[in-house]
Amino acid sequence: MPGNKYNGNSVIPTNRVERLLRDRELRKSSRASHSNEAIENNRGTDLSEHELHLREGSNFGAYYVEQYLEGALAAQALGEGWERPDVRPFRQRLLVVANRLPVSAVRRGEESWSLEISAGGLVSALLGVKEFEARWIGWAGVNVPDEAGQRALTKALAEKIREAFYDSLQRCIPVFLDEDIVHQYYNGYCNNILWPLFHYLGLPQEDRLATTRSFQSQFAAYKKANQMFAAVVNEHYEEGDVVWCHDYHLMFLPKCLKEYNRKMKVGWFLHTPFPSSEIHRTLPSRSELLHAVLAADLVGFHTYDYARHFVSACTRILGLEGTPEGVEDQGRLTRVAAFPIGIDSERFIRALDVPQVQEHIRELKERFAGRKVMLGVDRLDMIKGIPQKILAFEKFLEENPSWHEKVVLLQIAVPTRTDVPEYQKLTSQVHEIVGRINGRFGTLTAVPIHHLDRSLDFHALCALYAVTDVALVTSLRDGMNLVSYEFVACQDAKKGVLILSEFAGAAQSLGAGAILVNPWNITEVAASIDQALNMSAEEREKRHQHNFVHVTNHTAQEWAETFVSELNDTVVEAQLRIRQVPPPLPFSHAIEHYLQSNNRLLILGFNATLTEAVDTPGRRGGDQIREMELKLHPDLKGPLTALCSDPKTTVVVLSGSGRRVLDDNFGEYNMWLAAENGMFLRFTKGDWMTTMPEHLNMEWVDSIKHVFEYFTDRTPRSHFEPRETSLVWNYKYADVEFGRLQARDMLQHLWTGPISNASVEVVQGSRSVEVRAVGVTKGAAIDRILGEIVHNKSISTPIDCVLCIGHFLGKDEDVYTFFEPELPSDPVGIPRIKVTDTLKLPGERRLPLKLPASKSGSKSSQTKGQRPLPSAEKKANNHISGSGRRPSPEKTSWNVLDLKGENYFSCAVGRTRTNARYTLGSSDDVVAFMKELAGASVSS
Repeated sequence: MPGNKYNGNSVIPTNRVERLLRDRELRKSSRASHSNEAIENNRGTDLSEHELHLREGSNFGAYYVEQYLEGALAAQALGEGWERPDVRPFRQRLLVVANRLPVSAVRRGEESWSLEISAGGLVSALLGVKEFEARWIGWAGVNVPDEAGQRALTKALAEKIREAFYDSLQRCIPVFLDEDIVHQYYNGYCNNILWPLFHYLGLPQEDRLATTRSFQSQFAAYKKANQMFAAVVNEHYEEGDVVWCHDYHLMFLPKCLKEYNRKMKVGWFLHTPFPSSEIHRTLPSRSELLHAVLAADLVGFHTYDYARHFVSACTRILGLEGTPEGVEDQGRLTRVAAFPIGIDSERFIRALDVPQVQEHIRELKERFAGRKVMLGVDRLDMIKGIPQKILAFEKFLEENPSWHEKVVLLQIAVPTRTDVPEYQKLTSQVHEIVGRINGRFGTLTAVPIHHLDRSLDFHALCALYAVTDVALVTSLRDGMNLVSYEFVACQDAKKGVLILSEFAGAAQSLGAGAILVNPWNITEVAASIDQALNMSAEEREKRHQHNFVHVTNHTAQEWAETFVSELNDTVVEAQLRIRQVPPPLPFSHAIEHYLQSNNRLLILGFNATLTEAVDTPGRRGGDQIREMELKLHPDLKGPLTALCSDPKTTVVVLSGSGRRVLDDNFGEYNMWLAAENGMFLRFTKGDWMTTMPEHLNMEWVDSIKHVFEYFTDRTPRSHFEPRETSLVWNYKYADVEFGRLQARDMLQHLWTGPISNASVEVVQGSRSVEVRAVGVTKGAAIDRILGEIVHNKSISTPIDCVLCIGHFLGKDEDVYTFFEPELPSDPVGIPRIKVTDTLKLPGERRLPLKLPASKSGSKSSQTKGQRPLPSAEKKANNHISGSGRRPSPEKTSWNVLDLKGENYFSCAVGRTRTNARYTLGSSDDVVAFMKELAGASVSS
């Protein structure tokens, strides 16, 4: 369409929403054109019964569609600066990885297999999508220990797929699991641990655990099985493929895949509910599973509630940052979103016109003539709420005697896990309730409940949906529940009423047209049955129409296409973000330049840089105490001693912590200590000096202190740290959401009250609030610190190599840019000024707050690459620096900082949004680097 900014001739959009809108328009137009083409080709063509069956059974109603790979093409275009040529669209390969293949295998002989197509929402969704070249990787459901049987099954799968699915599924690739792995991975960890937990049934109690192996061995088998799936995926993976992992059986798979190939496009989708963080945190392996899922590029759920619970678990349990788009960890964003699955609605609508279904409908109408038909279709499972449904129906009959012979409940309960004692007990319970109600309200010619412990074929089920007046879905907890969708798709003629549990995921999609109930409230469900049976035709029409539009528009195919489209675009966004993230610090390169230099300066942060890494932040009190104490990493004592003993190296620890903290940790080393962001300075063998202005106004301290103490009392596990020149409130270990709310309230109060007229700045960390005097930053203190270091140390050559490593707040990152070299120019000197020693505190000397401008050169002629700083005129003069006497300003000065770009290494620890040149992940990486650096320095 001319003028459509989403058409094929438009410029590739760089905005995420524009890209997704354009991709949606392309899918719609492509689907419409191929649909019209298929109709033209099929005119006058009679399909055989076999072909019709194949098309109905394999979702052939979704026609072949093609899609431009907007994600990959946009990423390449952005990276290489080219526009996409006008070429024919091509299909993307999709590797679907699920616990089970879409077929059930039965062995008939040594090299003979019988295969049947499986049913299910995932099979329906993915086999109907012709947009991709799909390959399905999964377990065949049988133990095949011999190689001959494995080869025969692989061959049989290939033949079956070609026969049944034509173009929608290219291959089925089996994963062969041995019997012990299946027992512990599938029956144990998946069905005995994860499934109950995710459905709010809690972890197995002692009596159930006693019948299986230990939790640890089950989790080990779970990880091993996921690694076996990953190995098969990696064997068949080709560059550009999309790998889509499904369900709680494969939560560990994204991590395994990314370990094989970091560039692999990986999505993970959960088909069950995801519980609240308070439920998930009871799982012993909670953190490991969350980290494994976060390795994926895109994580999908059926509803926003489940996505919100997942993000909350990551923030509350892992201590990561939750954003509106997902979960951020060290600058890497895992997108988290809701993708409600649908059904192949056209398949159900077309089925109603099939003669076999019409015959079923006629028989059912005759059988239940004069009675309203209520229907329940469920797996015989604890979460489906079948007993609650039947008890609510009993209460309705008790309260409405006039309906006794005018209504019938048809309950289809498909048996599942019949060998599990809990399921056997549930079956007996349901049979007992049904028998009691039928005995109480039944007659010789009719009973109120028809209960079937078996499944129905597709045609019989469609007919049953079509004649139903009221459908009852009373799940106690359900990921989505597609029975409600199937019922709506078959009701365009009858306009039946849907009673839907608010605990089913479908309630968020069909809630407006359905009657929502709490299945635990038997009285409410009974009243809803009465409302549905007596509802006017006009209201039934409005409710049905709302749901029908949703079901027919939000199909399974649309769900699959939308997820893959979002995944492609997520990779584009990730590539754009990666370009803004500095690379990891190159150890060998930095050490090489360090060794080749003559005078080195090593500036180190302290907290989260030289401290020992603390496990999982946020939950254990011991960790909080350890981190609050700020102890030097024990593995750094040797490397620091070696580096501080090197006469060519000057080490500075520049921290926001107070003087006592630095004294306790570094008093034994020959280094410089800069406390409270450089406001206090000393060599470890000297006294503390202050760089504070003489008339610095600190009157605001008391009022801020009262505010911080108040919010510390109100916020459990927060703490308040008073320093001499600043105040810090930290809520890292408090409840994440509550801590943020408290911080917001605190900031609003500070800005409108105590600091409204004070000369202070508020510095916000990830989970801290600091109030300090205006202009106090680590970068602002560097001039003064370097001046004093040069004055006190016998330096005969300029500093020609600088390593600056720290976990600094954004406010303090000017320390990185301070040293950033520019194009070289003629060196310019600054004469030494006279320093006036003014007592501030006992044992302190006052340093000048700011150095004067150069008298020998213009501002434009100075560079950061050759920074003139005050120094002693001669080496001899430095020997008297400790006496308080300084050289006079008339003496000639010289450059003490002669820094070239290749000899400067700034590195941010644990931060990726930074001005530093390089990054390191954690203090453990700092330890590794310092060990290598010290070893190379000693051996050189």
